[in-house]
Amino acid sequence: MRPLAVLSCVALFATAAPAADQPVKALNAYPPSLKIRGADDAPQLVVTGVLASGRQSDLTSASAYTVSNPSVVRVDKDGRVYPLANGSAVIAAKAAGQSVDVPVTVEGTEAYRPINFTNQIEPVLTKLSCNSGGCHGKIAGQNGFRLSLLGFDPELDYMTLVKEARGRRLFPAAPDQSLFLVKAAGVVPHGGGKKMEVGSEEYKLLRRWIASGLPYGTVEDPVVTKVTVFPETQILERQSRQQLVVRAHYSDGSIEDVTRRAQYESNETEVATVSEFGLVQSQSMTGQSGVMVRFSGVVTVFRAVVPRPGPVTEFAFASKGPIDPHTAKKWKELGITPSDLCTDEQFVRRAYLDITGTLPTAEVVRQFVTANDSAKRDKLIDRLVETPEYAYLFANKWADVLRVKRRNQTERAPGTFAFHSWIRDAVAADKPYDEFVRDIVCAIGDETKSPPTVWYKEVATPEQFVDDVSQVFLGQRLACANCHHHPYEKWTQDDYWGIAAFFARVGKKQVPTPGRVVQNQQNQPQFVYTKATGSVTNKRTNKIAPMKPLDGEAITVSTEEDPRVRFADWLTDPKNPFFAKAVANRYWAHFFGRGIVDPLDDMRVTNPPSNPELLDALAQTLVDNKFSLKALVKVICKSRTYQLSSTPNEFNKSDKQSYARYYPKRLPAEVVFDAVCSVTQSPSDFPGLPKDRNAPARALMLPDEAFGSYFLDVLGRPQRISACECERVNEASLAMTLHMLNSQEVQDKLARANGRTDKLLKDPRPDAQKVEDLFLLTVGHKPTAEQTALAMDHLAKNEKNKKQAYENILWALINSKAFLFNQ
Repeated sequence: MRPLAVLSCVALFATAAPAADQPVKALNAYPPSLKIRGADDAPQLVVTGVLASGRQSDLTSASAYTVSNPSVVRVDKDGRVYPLANGSAVIAAKAAGQSVDVPVTVEGTEAYRPINFTNQIEPVLTKLSCNSGGCHGKIAGQNGFRLSLLGFDPELDYMTLVKEARGRRLFPAAPDQSLFLVKAAGVVPHGGGKKMEVGSEEYKLLRRWIASGLPYGTVEDPVVTKVTVFPETQILERQSRQQLVVRAHYSDGSIEDVTRRAQYESNETEVATVSEFGLVQSQSMTGQSGVMVRFSGVVTVFRAVVPRPGPVTEFAFASKGPIDPHTAKKWKELGITPSDLCTDEQFVRRAYLDITGTLPTAEVVRQFVTANDSAKRDKLIDRLVETPEYAYLFANKWADVLRVKRRNQTERAPGTFAFHSWIRDAVAADKPYDEFVRDIVCAIGDETKSPPTVWYKEVATPEQFVDDVSQVFLGQRLACANCHHHPYEKWTQDDYWGIAAFFARVGKKQVPTPGRVVQNQQNQPQFVYTKATGSVTNKRTNKIAPMKPLDGEAITVSTEEDPRVRFADWLTDPKNPFFAKAVANRYWAHFFGRGIVDPLDDMRVTNPPSNPELLDALAQTLVDNKFSLKALVKVICKSRTYQLSSTPNEFNKSDKQSYARYYPKRLPAEVVFDAVCSVTQSPSDFPGLPKDRNAPARALMLPDEAFGSYFLDVLGRPQRISACECERVNEASLAMTLHMLNSQEVQDKLARANGRTDKLLKDPRPDAQKVEDLFLLTVGHKPTAEQTALAMDHLAKNEKNKKQAYENILWALINSKAFLFNQ
């Protein structure tokens, strides 16, 4: 038995009792009536109990079924209806003292419906994982047998099965002896293992197709236009279940139940899992899960909401701004109580790190805490977004995904330095985000007059243009649609090459600079211009691809126009459903450690936002403020949600999605490095770094990846190989821990002459005050009485070598979680 089948069996024995034993007021059935066509049509029935509270509970497998005319249909214990003969009947489902009737008519049982390879056989190959990337669907196939990935090229798969290797895989004269069947059923050895049982529905369908002469179908046959799932959303108690019904809608208006032929996948298995038969099983964690449903290349999603068990606890939460009403609504839906607001000490450190990537000084913390001003938090945020440090922090974030990369080639340094400076200046001046993106996408000229053209050194082909633009600016990962239909989205190769076509007329040429010697001519300054002609070829059709934005119509561009301008018009339009949401989600993830859609640049229909209304509100805020990113930062940081404590309570301790508390997150590599340099008063030294008269050299100021630093690398600095923020590693690691604990680099900074510890020795204040300063500077709060006593005791024991004693205290502080994490 396959693992998914085991999961299904386990789920069937889960408790069927309604939530908290609430009485059932009524039963509903879906579909409310059934019309069965053909001997192989066996639709799924879902019986739902309406509880006294108004919630609904799936009672499908807890119901007893009777049929008014047992010769017409039978119903198994899981609610699946099987035709027996033509005619009419009424199915009565009874559970918890209630009942519901489902009229059913059956026709065409005297014969099976004609088989269409694309509509019936291909989904079986996908369901059994035959055409998955780990089996015959990979580019080179498996053991000499290759299928298209997830069945997105049925014609190729048909030819491979029927014609390749002289047709040895299929034997219509003796279907049961077909190599294709006996291998999949485990009758003979198969490298992929046993995929189905002899006599199973999949086996019978494949055998009938072979015995019927291997029909492919005709051009008049209907095609799948959409797939729907019932229910679309459901609130589930912990350790409960929900049977899904999946229906394929065809171009001729017909509808078919494909529940047992569809594929399912949960994006949050800690919240809910799903069996191969569409039975969703909620787990013991509160939250939300999106279950992808895929059939014949078309996808949809079911959303499971699992609230905290027990009565809902009332909470007081003073909303402030457009964010808080939506988070509070979600907490009430999940039965979660938010944490209290964080302290002033926590907030000032959190805001400094999140907005500027720097630590506040001990004096700044003291002044903020003692200030008697109810608006001091808002004023601090307003002040921080106007600092140079804010510009450097967010320039670094954008430089990562825009791949400001020198590749250790000295000749490229002027370009990367210029591009980074342009990004930093744009962030500092709060250049509207739509203009910022337009300037990059439509860059023209050379790096001296138009630094964004440096982007086109890394984005050198139409494919790279699509991949980077879609991921960075649209939150869509379209790369796989280069070669085949997107496996988790609606995007096709036509969509992919439609965007690539906008890049086809980008021209580049090297421009030698007088007095500038380069070893590689390819590293000469590059001039980007627009050609009068140019096209790309759609890999699927082998024809020239028309220019076409996502979900848009094809565009014709004259020879005098730059096609990228037309693309940018669509891209930055406030009505674009992806643009504002993508950057709003990216910035939300920066401040909360997790996107409303997570991963933050994978915004597909099968990976739904944990709070759609919140994401919509953030996007609308951005549009209303004319794409001001500073305004977006202020709205996020001034919200009560952002200012919650990181300390969980008994109601939200398992929360990972609804932001009912601040999620502690490890500081980025550059921020940790700069913080260590700051608290030890040991300035960094990066030879070749452009000098900023207004600020000392810091890691966050590095314009590209070519500045060597083992410290930064071991803490997860990205090499900017891709446009994905996932390249940066912010999780703690053993190598990072050992470096912070034992490296000579850190030890040298602690012991540096005229550094922090030397200055502490010369400071005439009492040791207790100096220890307090160290705590405020490193971890943002005063030491507890116990911590003070330990520090004073250590200093007293090392009176003859106080410098070493202070080094030890500082070493202990910078290796604490309170220092390495923003809380």
